[in-house]
Amino acid sequence: MASRPELKQFRIEVTGRGVLQLIFDMPGRSMNVFSNAAIEEIGRFADWLRESDVAGVVIRSGKSSAFCAGADLAELETAYDMIMAAPAGERDRLAFDHFFRLSCGLRKLEMAGKPVAVAVAGLALGGGCEFALAAHHRVIADHPQATFGLPESLVGLLPGGGGTQRLPRLIGIEAALPVLLDGARIGGQAAIVTGLAHELVAPGEEVAAAERWVLSQPLARQPWDRPDWRAADAARVAAIIAEARSSMLAETLGHYPAPSAILDCIEQGLPQDFDTAIRTEMQIFARLIQRREPRNMIRTLFLGRLDYERFKKKEINPKIMEAVAAVSEVLGAGSERGSELSVAFARAGFHINGQRKPDFDGRIAGDVYWHEDEPNSWGKDLLRARLADADAAAAGWRRQLNEAERRAADYVLVTQRGFPAYLGGLFAAGLN
Repeated sequence: MASRPELKQFRIEVTGRGVLQLIFDMPGRSMNVFSNAAIEEIGRFADWLRESDVAGVVIRSGKSSAFCAGADLAELETAYDMIMAAPAGERDRLAFDHFFRLSCGLRKLEMAGKPVAVAVAGLALGGGCEFALAAHHRVIADHPQATFGLPESLVGLLPGGGGTQRLPRLIGIEAALPVLLDGARIGGQAAIVTGLAHELVAPGEEVAAAERWVLSQPLARQPWDRPDWRAADAARVAAIIAEARSSMLAETLGHYPAPSAILDCIEQGLPQDFDTAIRTEMQIFARLIQRREPRNMIRTLFLGRLDYERFKKKEINPKIMEAVAAVSEVLGAGSERGSELSVAFARAGFHINGQRKPDFDGRIAGDVYWHEDEPNSWGKDLLRARLADADAAAAGWRRQLNEAERRAADYVLVTQRGFPAYLGGLFAAGLN
């Protein structure tokens, strides 16, 4: 048997009777995330596991804070820059090859022929949830913080590690949609009822329960890999997706591509065999990651939030709030009630207190934003002019704020002043 792989993001411990623990424990981090290094190590471990003589694996976290909080979004932004710097004809392939590594590693893990259980005692979000879904058996602690979730849509993305395929196959499309589209989390008894988890145990007992399952010599095969497997609601896929898409477009007005991409993944992938389905998922992800919306939302709603919360713990630079107030005044989104411009603001996704959300106009975001699109209707020319004025006002403040302060200002603009998240704000990079 080959020697155990040398890992730095994970630790390997043998606890007796041939059961191996794979402990996710990133050095120097208070919380685990799926970095490029961690993804590479999962693949190497899965290759080794297939040839090993261990009885099985229990995956757990070495952190007290969570199991895994998802992807390293700072690395993801770097990857976006790398992809967009390449010639246009190479970007789909480059994005696919870069991001498909996690899906490949997780697929190798569940196909290694050894029973794999996961013990979840805290948050299992994003890639952490996808990691857990690739195990054959999931044990969750009966604790409020122990939850599964796939919140990628909240930053403009979709779960690209098999999440859009495993979750609906496991719990059904209707139960999966709130998790995939709205960022809902499932834990406790609900995880058992939906079929997302197999065992709910008292906190501190999850690892022992996972080891007992591994030692019971179970079949190391996922439901979707059995010859007779068929999605529980397969006959209703088209109807469920159509209803969800109509409801989603009424809410987002077509400005956010991630929910549509997620529904495409389910609709196209669910009838396919699993290996084809995860490639379909990644083809859709590779196109989505090249869009402006996820970059804007990651920069503002994730990086900007971290910056803002860090500043609040100390003393926030008053210029941040001054800048937001000044630009908001120039923007004047809430001061044009009943006008053609007010309608244009609402149709572009600005949140204005007391104003009714407009009906979806049938225009889904393409390569350009709604206000950049033609024909000129519902005051698009007025909106473009007002946005240009606000962008010019923001430019005067950018020189007075550092990079982190600009991201924090955008976070405030989006979360407190009703600016659409898909546009990302006006301070960090301006309209783009």
